[in-house]
Amino acid sequence: MAPKTPPGQTRRQVYRFVRERLFQGRPPTVREVQQAFGFRSVQSAREHLETLVAEGKLNKVPGQARGYRLPASRDTGPAKLVPLLGRVQAGDLTTAVEEPDGGFLAVQSRAADDELFALRVRGESMSGAGILPGDVVVARRQSTASSGDVVVALVGDEATVKTLRRRGRRIELHPQNPDFEPIVPDPSDLVLLGKVIEVRRFLE
Repeated sequence: MAPKTPPGQTRRQVYRFVRERLFQGRPPTVREVQQAFGFRSVQSAREHLETLVAEGKLNKVPGQARGYRLPASRDTGPAKLVPLLGRVQAGDLTTAVEEPDGGFLAVQSRAADDELFALRVRGESMSGAGILPGDVVVARRQSTASSGDVVVALVGDEATVKTLRRRGRRIELHPQNPDFEPIVPDPSDLVLLGKVIEVRRFLE
């Protein structure tokens, strides 16, 4: 008969599992934890999760089946799920965020939940800034930005990630790759959606 795994070791494995799922934007239910570890009952999974809450390693949002969260960091605040947009369509950003097509991303920030969104990068125009195809940028919603900020902007019906440059009253969107030309949009076609505050890269 195989030796029984010590409860503390199992609990560490449960914590790693929940943390990984949260960073993927897919918080697990208690039953999913039970199934992942082969516990005989849901109660066994719940006891491990509640112990992690008591130890301060997880937080629990009352009344939510997927309510386990990473606790707040002293510097960045609580972890929250941010909508990951495959592409921002023309129109009001709020409408797009309400129907995300790429799931959610766990982000730790002091910003309010509705101030953040994430966008998957397409193309190589920002490679010089270390933003590569397939990366995910996390942005804070704001309609203005300073020259030199990396922003998410809507030009016509296309979202783009570029460095903002102000030339008097004119706004230019500059790539960080010499193979691409700056975009100088007509003011009536430009909407600043947000300032990029984080870049994520997934190796698998």
